[in-house]
Amino acid sequence: MSATVDEPRAPEATAPGEQPVDEPPRARRLTARRVAFGVLALLVLLVLAAGWLAFRGYQAGTALLSAKDVVLDLRGEVGGGDTQQIEARLPEVQASLDRARRASSDPVWRLAEHVPWVGAQLHAVRVVSVSLDDVVRDALPAVGRIDAVLHAQEAPGTDGRIDLAPLVDAAPDIAAAAASAHTAQAAVAAIDTGALVPQLAGPVTQLQDGMAQVTGALDAGAQVAALLPPMLGVDGPRTYLLVSLNSSELRSAGGIVGAFAVLKADDGTIDLTEQRTTTDLPGIETSILPLTDPELRFDTDRLGRWVQDAVMTPDFPRSAQLLTARWERDIGTHVDGVIATDPVAVSYLLAATGAVTEPGGLQIDAANVLQVLLRDAYLTYGDDAAAGDSFYTGVAATIFRAVGGGQGDSHAVVDALARAGAEGRLRMWSAHPEEQKRLAATSVGAAFLTGPFPDVTGVFLNDGTAGKLDYYLSTALTVEDLRCDGPHPSATVRLDLDYQPPADVTTFPRYVTGWSFTSLPTGWLATNITVYAPVGAPLEALRLDDGYVSGGTGLAAGRNVQVVTSWLEPGAHQTYRFDVPVRDGRVDVWTTPTLTSPGQVVASCPTHG
Repeated sequence: MSATVDEPRAPEATAPGEQPVDEPPRARRLTARRVAFGVLALLVLLVLAAGWLAFRGYQAGTALLSAKDVVLDLRGEVGGGDTQQIEARLPEVQASLDRARRASSDPVWRLAEHVPWVGAQLHAVRVVSVSLDDVVRDALPAVGRIDAVLHAQEAPGTDGRIDLAPLVDAAPDIAAAAASAHTAQAAVAAIDTGALVPQLAGPVTQLQDGMAQVTGALDAGAQVAALLPPMLGVDGPRTYLLVSLNSSELRSAGGIVGAFAVLKADDGTIDLTEQRTTTDLPGIETSILPLTDPELRFDTDRLGRWVQDAVMTPDFPRSAQLLTARWERDIGTHVDGVIATDPVAVSYLLAATGAVTEPGGLQIDAANVLQVLLRDAYLTYGDDAAAGDSFYTGVAATIFRAVGGGQGDSHAVVDALARAGAEGRLRMWSAHPEEQKRLAATSVGAAFLTGPFPDVTGVFLNDGTAGKLDYYLSTALTVEDLRCDGPHPSATVRLDLDYQPPADVTTFPRYVTGWSFTSLPTGWLATNITVYAPVGAPLEALRLDDGYVSGGTGLAAGRNVQVVTSWLEPGAHQTYRFDVPVRDGRVDVWTTPTLTSPGQVVASCPTHG
């Protein structure tokens, strides 16, 4: 066995002037120990961090589950204005959310949010915790003030005056609460529920929907608090033109203009000072204002020549401008705004006030008002339009006095007005730019062509019979076959028309059966259907039952438009369909509010609440 001899190694290179140093064995052992202890310490820290994270997750999870149940309960109470329940449960949910926020906001939690897959779950819990805490702390207490705003008529003065001071005082706080709620809602809405485990995705989706409803209630309160005081004359007297729409002869806004009233508002007091019929404003040779090419194409010059037809356009600010210009020129009264209502909105008010008795002694209530105004009056007065107008204005004045005098349940009156606004049966326009800017962004402003609603589809109905037969027309607009997946999600919009007049319709007065000056047989119904696609979207041929139908086409405000005419004999039914894009997970359709269907329909994809 021969001994081995290590070959001498060349010394390592050193910097000029530096002496080579050999690492002793003891130093090498110390370095190894340090590395081992470092790894062990890191493992211990990771274990401790995981344990701490699990503990914090348990804290946040239990607190959030507790808060979620309360918030979802409060969702209905916010919508119903049950402020006592909200105030009673606030401490409970505030305590739960404070625990969740503190648990999910420490440095270890924030660091762990960068870990793949797990981080998405932790991020969602933190965003929900912080956002809900902000809403509950800043927004929900303001709902109590909204209740006072929305039910300001609860205690009117002996002269019927509404005290506007609480509305003025509440406006800044409610606006701030609405802004806070919007920020929180946007944060929660941005959470990708598809990246979450089912146990977390479900509650997050519920909360996305719940927070949208809370934000909507706060928005409504903020708008009312900002708009109502100036519009009711807190800064000086106001004059409004109240327009009654007649749904027995359809127009885009709900019905032809049937009558006018002048409302005077001064520091919370509202008086009806004048009434007029459309005979006071007969047709004129040329439009009261210049009309655009799309208006002439789709609405004809009748839009600006006849006050009855000023609501053929689906854009209420345009209708209000035309009516105001005509009123101020021919009647000579300055107008600060225009308010329009349809008969169904009146029925909602009568449900709140109770029955009223018109000047002729007839008792009118929510159950019979539509039949009395839209059927019986025409059969009673026949072609005597003046007598019919007199009856109509008498009924309108009686109902106004009942509402203004505080008859019935004032909470129910406010709820009736809110319902009418949500269904497109109550429309408002202001001649004051700042107020109109706010109104145009709401459904009550009904600014279909000029407001911020590029993704909304429009389906509007205009009678072509020149009669009063739409009382017997049932309409239903729905969104079916919602196709949410794929690169180009879409849906089908369906319009059903069902015409069921009595068997003796041909014996009705000509004022009822119509003066269409066409070959349309007496008793038949003609309806012009105008479809507006969302801005920039295509619009293909409309499907009618099992076939297709075409009509006039063109562009208006960046929208493709198509107009077709429906011809219905007594007892007939038609179904129209067309496809529209799904944008941001929703399909919104504005339509003509009729006696059987509201003016707005919304369909949402499941993942978008």
